[in-house]
Amino acid sequence: MKLLLAEDEKAMSMALVAVLEHSGYEVDAVYDGLSAVEKGRSGAYDCMIFDIMMPKLDGVSALKELRGSGDTTPVIMLTAKAEVDDRITGLDAGADDYLTKPFAMGELLARIRSMTRRSGSAFTPSALSAGAVELDVEEQELSCKSSVRLGNKETRLMKFFMLNAGKELPTETIFTHVWKDEDDVTEEIVWIYVSYLREKLEAIQADIQIAGEKGKAFSLIVRNEGE
Repeated sequence: MKLLLAEDEKAMSMALVAVLEHSGYEVDAVYDGLSAVEKGRSGAYDCMIFDIMMPKLDGVSALKELRGSGDTTPVIMLTAKAEVDDRITGLDAGADDYLTKPFAMGELLARIRSMTRRSGSAFTPSALSAGAVELDVEEQELSCKSSVRLGNKETRLMKFFMLNAGKELPTETIFTHVWKDEDDVTEEIVWIYVSYLREKLEAIQADIQIAGEKGKAFSLIVRNEGE
């Protein structure tokens, strides 16, 4: 699983990264709120951990920007302050949990496990949209000028693309998220299902497309008028 850590105290960041990587997570570390927004918008993460007090852009403002763009990734806020107002501000901005410094690493790991276990349902709306295309996750129906039913894996893949619209998603990342519980398939399956979705997007005359080549990164983008 991949995490985004935004913590401006570099010694603290290095210590957190070391423990998180030792626990099996892949971690991208940034040191200010602006970089957190840029990373959050360009990459797909299972959970994001933001310190509240950061240079360039504080953690709450960074979170507001990401939530405003439709990002539903679970977020844990870190704060050195224990006042109730700070917790309320973070939660109102869209945070899912918070920890007050100093905290035990075991507690942070437990919070991350809790967030990522629930991220498949609790943090994902049942209806998603990109461009003029809508995905009904529960009914497994994709619609634009017409509609088409999707299979279970097609729905999971389309949901992942819509939740990360505009981001470059490596084949390995897509495979890990959609087929993480299956041991009898290889990354080749990603290309096959991307091809299925491309056909169905064409069938409903969608104004979005899945760009990318076999074995490389893919991205869900909105077509320009006339394309």
